[in-house]
This record gives sequence, C-alpha cells and structure tokens, in this order.
Amino acid sequence: MTTHDVRDPHDNRDSNKRTDSAWTRRAFGTAVGATAATAAVGLSATTASAATGGSVADVPRERPFRAARGKHSRRPNILFILGDDLGWADLSSYGSPHIHTPNLDRLGRQGVRFTDAYAGSATCSPTRFSLYTGRYPGRTKGGLAEPIADRSVGLEPTHPTLASLLRDAGYATALIGKWHCGYLPDYSPTKSGWDEFFGNFGGALEYYSKLGLGGEYDLYEGDAEYHDLRYYTRVLTERAREYVRRDHDKPWLLNLNFTTPHWPWIAEGDTAESAEIVRRIKAGGLQGLFHQDGGSVEKYKQMVEDLDRSVGEVLKALERSGQADDTLVFFASDNGGERFSYQWPLSGNKSSLLEGGIRVPAVLRWPARIDPHQVSEVPVFSPDWTATLLELGGARPRPGYPLDGVSLAGYLLRGERPVQRDLFWRVRGERALRRGEWKYYRGRSGADQLFRLSHDLREQADRAAAEPRLLAELRTSWERTDAELLPYPARDA
Repeated sequence: MTTHDVRDPHDNRDSNKRTDSAWTRRAFGTAVGATAATAAVGLSATTASAATGGSVADVPRERPFRAARGKHSRRPNILFILGDDLGWADLSSYGSPHIHTPNLDRLGRQGVRFTDAYAGSATCSPTRFSLYTGRYPGRTKGGLAEPIADRSVGLEPTHPTLASLLRDAGYATALIGKWHCGYLPDYSPTKSGWDEFFGNFGGALEYYSKLGLGGEYDLYEGDAEYHDLRYYTRVLTERAREYVRRDHDKPWLLNLNFTTPHWPWIAEGDTAESAEIVRRIKAGGLQGLFHQDGGSVEKYKQMVEDLDRSVGEVLKALERSGQADDTLVFFASDNGGERFSYQWPLSGNKSSLLEGGIRVPAVLRWPARIDPHQVSEVPVFSPDWTATLLELGGARPRPGYPLDGVSLAGYLLRGERPVQRDLFWRVRGERALRRGEWKYYRGRSGADQLFRLSHDLREQADRAAAEPRLLAELRTSWERTDAELLPYPARDA
C-alpha cells in the first residue's frame, strides 16, 4: 500500500480570506449580504453592506437574468461539480449566517445564480441517475433504489448517458469522485461513457481509510484499487486540478463529485476520530460510518468551507490553464442537506420531497457566453442540465431514450422564454409536483397538500381546501407521469 503526501506548491488555502459583499436574494424579494447573512433574511443590500462595514458602492447587485445575445464561442468544456448532501442555504450567497464560501460565491457572481434549482430526487443515487440519463429515476430499475445500498442494481451500461452521448460527439470524458450508480463488476463509469474514472463506487466512505459502507476498501482508478490514505477531499481536488491543467486536444466533460460534506463528520486533521470509526467498522459495526454519535454544527462548517476551498483550487488551476473563458462551470448539490445543514427558511431535509429535501444551491459560469452578476428564478432540475449540456455539446439523445429534462440553452444563450412545464418527483411514500409558483405535495400522512411557494416558501400554509380545482389538476398531472414509470418492488416481508 502506498501512502501519498504531496503538497501543491500553489496551495492557497491560507490566502482564501472572505471578501464577498452582499448579494440580492430575489428568492425572498430582498437582499441578504454574503457577509451579513447573520442578520437573517430581509436585509436590503444597502443595509447588509453597512452592517458589515462595507460601502454601498462595493455591493455587486444581482440583476434578473438576461441572455447576452450576440456572443459566440466554440463548444464549451464542461466542469460539472456536485457537493454531497449540501443544503440550499449552506452557502454565504444563499443566506448561511455562519458558513463562509467565498469561492462558490465568487463563481456565482461571475455568472448566474439559480434560486429555484432542484435535484432530480431527494437522495444521492436517484439524483445521479437523473443527471446522467436526463430522465426520471423511476424509468430505470437502478433508479428505484433510494439510494443504492447493495450490488444488485446499477446504471445499465447499455443506457445512454450524458458522458456517452458527449463522447460520441467528440468530447473527452472523466468522472472524479463519487459514482454511487452501482458496483463492480457489472456497473462502472467506464462502462457508461466516461473515458476515465477516479473515485469511490459507494454512497459514503471514511475520509482517510477509504472504507465504505460494507467495510470494503473503496477508492479506484478505473476498475482497479488505488491506495492513498490522505484526506479524500484533498485527493479528489488534486486529481481534478491535474485533469483541467492537461493539454487537451478536444473539448472535455469532467464530472467532479465530492463526498463533502456527507457523513462521517471528519474534517482534515481529525485522525483520532477517523481511527475510532475505522476501529468500529473493522469490529463489525458497519453503522459506525453513519457517525450517529458524532459531528456538530462547527464540524459541518469546517467541511463545507473545505469544499469551498477545494473548488477554489480547481478553478484557479482552470484559470492558469487558459481555458476558463471557454469552460462552462456548474456547481450544485445532489439533494437537500442533512442533520447539521442550514436550510432556513425551507422545511424538510434529505430524503423528503419538501423543499428542504430537493431544492439546492446552483450556480453557472461561462464567461464566453453568459454575463456576470445575474440571478434566475426559473424552476429547473437535474435532468434539465443533461438536456442543456447535450445541446451545447452538439450531442443528441437517442430516440429510444427520450429525455424528461428540457434544454435551457435557448433561455441562457438566445433569450427565449423558458418552457412552462411541471417538475415531477417521486420517492417511496411521498409525491411532489411543481407548476409555476404552486406545489402539490403528499407526504407519508397520505394527505394531499397545496403550497404557493411564492408566498410560502416554508410550506406551512396548506391551500388545498381553498384551491380544490388546482389541487385536482396537479394531482392528475402527477399520477399521469407516475403511470409511465416503473413500480417500486415490493419490500421484503
């Protein structure tokens, strides 16, 4: 076993001081400063700046998104970054009062920030299925697992993916980090369109030992084990920097899937806590990885801020490579936050179809085509990005596998009105559908509820009795889509 300890001479973690000014939070119709979020939702940009000693002139005002028509570029490189279990308000720019994320905030300021972005599902692997296929998770057997927890199912290699379609269109493709769409020998990124894979197959791993949910070692390069006992986020960041710095001879897609800030709650340097979790796992206590007796708000803050620094390092490498202008960078979370996440004002969290389980932070930057300092309230979800990136990359979906997402390319680049459609979600025991400002929801109580999100983002004022006709329409739409999907397998008795 080889243990690596390589220090990047360009490591700038000590210099990433927080310098971000206030942003307008149109999701609430008000502005919350990235450094003034501690004062809670409702501050104007002017008040937020004054509260932190800044001047009004320093405040980069967000404006409603508007396509910069007339710009042209070649097909973009695509750097698609996912955080893991990162909550909607865990970034400074989305209102966190205590977590500082200057690099991700800056990324959003350099392009467009989406206030109403959603994951394709409420847990890890179904969302990844929806992103990789551009389809509802329930269209594939593997997508019915919420999430995948054994080797019985996965993303079938015969199913076209974002990577396989872009590769056929001339892209180099790589996935670095968490896969969570099935295990070897049947399932793997390299069987589903990615030329290169470096990362873990399962849903979680201990950050130093790389032991997974079954106690197995889970760090691979391609389909072979790769031994590196450094902190996992450092290892993934190093690999991503190396990839973007290469002398590529074709456009490329890099899916960079961090496990941060997913449990176990271990920040870099927490070697004693790591050793205790490893001891429990090796003693047969596989629940040790869930870390139910560990973590804290402060530890979670450390992990999210480390994620922010890591993204900053990759973006700096991209800038130094000279490819930044022609690279579309997208960052989001795979689902809502868990345990220590900051979700206000949303209700619910990971695994739930309430807003806190599926609404996620999402920012997009493409300097060659998209102007900075913009915000979009258009509701979008994971399969839309699949359709968008395929169009931008000159690839087409296969006729036998129609997409459920819609391309946003016309909206982002040509000023077209976004397509009006319903957003659909289904998990065991819950259902949800969004149409415009309205959301239909049925939780585990079995009661149909209706929320007007523009007035009630917290989903507390049930309008079902006041709007029976609309409720019936949305329920019928949900049931129509549900009838097209695979049924859940019966649970074991």
